[in-house]
Amino acid sequence: MTRRTFMSGVAAAPLAANAAGRLPIKKAVEFNMLPATIPVLERFQLARDAGFEEIECPTTPAADKAEEILAASKKTGLAIHSVMNMEHWRSPLSSPDPAVVERSMDGMRTSLQNAKLWEASTVLLVPAVVNAEVSYAQAWERSQRQIRKLIPLAAELKIIIGIEEVWNKFLQSPLEFARYVDLFESQWIKAYFDVGNVAINGFPQDWIRVLGKRIAKLHIKDFKFEKNVATWTPLREGQIDWRAVHAALDDVGFKGTATVELQAGDGAYLKEVSRRFEQILSGE
Repeated sequence: MTRRTFMSGVAAAPLAANAAGRLPIKKAVEFNMLPATIPVLERFQLARDAGFEEIECPTTPAADKAEEILAASKKTGLAIHSVMNMEHWRSPLSSPDPAVVERSMDGMRTSLQNAKLWEASTVLLVPAVVNAEVSYAQAWERSQRQIRKLIPLAAELKIIIGIEEVWNKFLQSPLEFARYVDLFESQWIKAYFDVGNVAINGFPQDWIRVLGKRIAKLHIKDFKFEKNVATWTPLREGQIDWRAVHAALDDVGFKGTATVELQAGDGAYLKEVSRRFEQILSGE
């Protein structure tokens, strides 16, 4: 490669990034970002009016509440694409207590059934928590063992279990995350990649390129990190290089749904979040 050829490639790189344009990704919102003081149907309509195409809803054990959510989705046309499993923090799969693990498994089974009812394609799962009582190796082995027991149900219902990396002292590198997913050797276990969660100790664009086709869904949020303190910020006001994230997603050909995960707010706030989200997806 000559110097001229090399420099031509460098000069063309920004143009190539711009040429990608708007990513083929649907914008979704977390259910908990919607005002809790208004009825479920109105919350769904508020999200729809703000420009969101889909929504991620929490585990809902009560049948009447689950049906209410389904009705709101159908009436507003706001599709439920994923279920946020709600039991994994209180009852981690990595716990040494069988009763705690069973509560976690039961929460996942309920989440999978919710997903089937709502026609969602994914259930988000935080697989383990590492702490003073549970070692890294124990968290890995225990969570792998329990998740394998969920695969038959996931396959029967045709629902993907999306493993998410969070601030739980577990799955702390993209190579490790990829290996964790690959060990299941199942099309029903994929990565639910949170762009913001890895920015504290890495670069999300690097994780995206390593995980590649393993990524089923995305979580979107932003933050800044100063003096060992992380502060969540509005989208595009933190330290994440969104242009680099855009380029990485284009490189791996991600086509799916990304869910914004921020604090709750009113209609005006949600429209502003949607606007900034659109800027990110457009590579602005």
